[in-house]
Amino acid sequence: MSDIQTKYQKLAQEFAKLRAQNQVLKKAVIEEQGKQTQFKDAIKERDQKVRKFEQEIDSLTFRNQQLTKRVNILQDDLEIAESRAKKGKNKVTTEPVARPKLEQNVIGEELRNKIQENERLHIQFNQSSAEHQQTMLSLQDRLYALENENSQHQRILETTQKQNKDMIERLQQDKARLEVKIRNMEKESGDAVMKAEKSEQELKILEEDLGSKLEVARKLITDKLPFNDTELRKFNALNVPTHDRKQQQRTKELVGKAKVLMSEMCSALSNFHTYTEQRTKIFPVDASAGSLSVVNAKFCTYLHENAAYLRSIEKSFNNFYDDITEDALTTLETATGLQDFSSKFSKYVSYLNKLLPYQLLSLEEECALSSCSQTLESRNMELHSALKKLTSAFTKLDSYVQLLAMTSKKSGDLPQANHREFFNKMISSVTYLSSIVKDVSKSYNFKVSLEHQLPTVTQKLKTTDECVVSSLISLVTCTGKLSNFMKSNVDMFSAPTSYRTRGHSFIQDDDQQGRMTSPTVSTLREKSVNYMAMLNKPSPDSVPYTQALNNRRVLVSSTESKEGLAQQLASNSDKISRLEQDREHWLLEAQLLQIKYDKEAMKVNQLQSQLQSHISGVHGPDLMRQVSNDSQEGSKADHKPTDPSLGSLSKQPMDFGESEETSRENLIKKHFTSKVSIMTNHRQMVDSKSVSFHSECRALHQRLSLAEKSKQKTQTELQKANQMILQLQGELSTTSRSYDDQLKMMSDHLCSLNEKLTSQKDEIDSLKLSMKQTAKKGKGK
Repeated sequence: MSDIQTKYQKLAQEFAKLRAQNQVLKKAVIEEQGKQTQFKDAIKERDQKVRKFEQEIDSLTFRNQQLTKRVNILQDDLEIAESRAKKGKNKVTTEPVARPKLEQNVIGEELRNKIQENERLHIQFNQSSAEHQQTMLSLQDRLYALENENSQHQRILETTQKQNKDMIERLQQDKARLEVKIRNMEKESGDAVMKAEKSEQELKILEEDLGSKLEVARKLITDKLPFNDTELRKFNALNVPTHDRKQQQRTKELVGKAKVLMSEMCSALSNFHTYTEQRTKIFPVDASAGSLSVVNAKFCTYLHENAAYLRSIEKSFNNFYDDITEDALTTLETATGLQDFSSKFSKYVSYLNKLLPYQLLSLEEECALSSCSQTLESRNMELHSALKKLTSAFTKLDSYVQLLAMTSKKSGDLPQANHREFFNKMISSVTYLSSIVKDVSKSYNFKVSLEHQLPTVTQKLKTTDECVVSSLISLVTCTGKLSNFMKSNVDMFSAPTSYRTRGHSFIQDDDQQGRMTSPTVSTLREKSVNYMAMLNKPSPDSVPYTQALNNRRVLVSSTESKEGLAQQLASNSDKISRLEQDREHWLLEAQLLQIKYDKEAMKVNQLQSQLQSHISGVHGPDLMRQVSNDSQEGSKADHKPTDPSLGSLSKQPMDFGESEETSRENLIKKHFTSKVSIMTNHRQMVDSKSVSFHSECRALHQRLSLAEKSKQKTQTELQKANQMILQLQGELSTTSRSYDDQLKMMSDHLCSLNEKLTSQKDEIDSLKLSMKQTAKKGKGK
């Protein structure tokens, strides 16, 4: 009985521990999920705060700029006010001596203040005492919570100690297994040593064979090879050199960064030119209100052409970046893309030199205005000199860029020893350009701040000036980034290139002739790569014989039906063309008849008018009425005149236009020309529609291929997700089944134990009753 009770108690304790562990694990999972959601919400809130802070920074920067402008204006106003104040004289008024009543009022006010401070201190004391009580209560609650957590942690510690014991036992078993494996590996190593000795013997035999074959190959090369391209550097320059791919990747990255900086610089310059164009159209004369001067009009037309030059620069540099590949060596000698970039950049510099005189003349016109003050004129002249320096800085940079591009044409123009000094001078020119751009932006800011104080300045001019200032600021940042980029990477630019060519050792330093490679190497390499890829292509799959026979039968039947349909189509098209020709013929005949009818009607009307005028002049109005009545009845009086004086009218020649043949030819010509124009227009419409349909079909085909690829990807991902779901469902079902089985076993075991206990209790009670009965019987005896 004692053993059963102890076992039952142990099982009940273990069951309670397992239930507690399960609850703790559930709570931990729920807490982790809650923490995860909290962290996600916190991340979202942080992102929102970051966006808010960025917006606030932008607004503060914009406000700071406005405040700086306002401070400059206020400083100017203060200087003007101080100059005026120095001229005048200030009078100091003496105040009367305060009366003793004022002292009493001051003492009363101090008493009131002391009373108010005393009340405030009492209120603060009461508040602090209440807060102290609240903190004490909160700390007590926290202490209770910490005690509960401590008890939970102790339980978890006990479970971890049990798990560690199990882990130690498992590790000891693994140790024994590993010892067995080590013994097996030692045996295998012995066998491997034996095999290595055998392989060494085989290697010696192979070396002897290969040595004999090498001697034979050398004899063949010396006796029968007519040409060796690695002996002469002239021919060796056509071979593809081996190089360091990491260095090539780094050069591609550097050119990519330079591409980004160049695009930013081009966009900033384009914005500067466009906003200056808008400003010249507004100030000093608004183009909408009046006509611009000749200088400003030409200046606006030239400024409008800036996009063509800047886009060509950006496009040429992008093409240079695209030409750089990771599997081909890129040096100053092989970088042929710099030539196009330098030509486009020199065109832009010549464009700036063309703009400079018009820009200076427009500034001089602004200075000639009546509203221009002396300070504003001095600022305009400062901007005048800064713009000259800017164009000179661009021309200086253009000379260095041209010299850099010339190395791909002639390798001797820039030796390797002078690369470091050349790049240092180029960096100094870029830094000089950045400083000049800063000076231009400063002088333009001062000029704009003075102009905005004028009463004739409009809001439109202010907005355009702000846009010009922002474009100059972006140009300053771009040039600064470019100078810093070149300073940080000057070692990479001026480092000598190193690579190997066939037949020669490692090439570096000042060996210019050895380092030179032909510009046709890249094209030859591409041809060889394409040829090898074509050789490695698998042959197409063949069609089975039965399927080919079926396809031939189908093709023959389709060709027969196609020929019949083609004959029917040809006959129908001939009929249609004949009918159209007949239709056009009858239309022409109808038009000619209509023209003849119109001409005859015109002749009849002209004859009637001439007859009426002649009769009215000779015989009077009576005969004129008679002739008009005869003409209305349809008589032919013009062929048989009643009066002999009308004979002269019939003998006069009457030419009413061209002949019928020429008119018919002209009409046919007009008809066919109109027909040809209609057909050409129709053909152009059809061609444009076909081109648009073709482009749409290509776009739809590309979209369909992309959609199919995305569909395949999504299908594979869906299959993987379904597999994962099935695996998780299987694991979940197995774990749930195992837990259910364990719970059933435990409940069955508990039920059996309860039944045993009840049976044992019944037996004990029966034994006690029997003992009592026997005792009573013994007492009765």
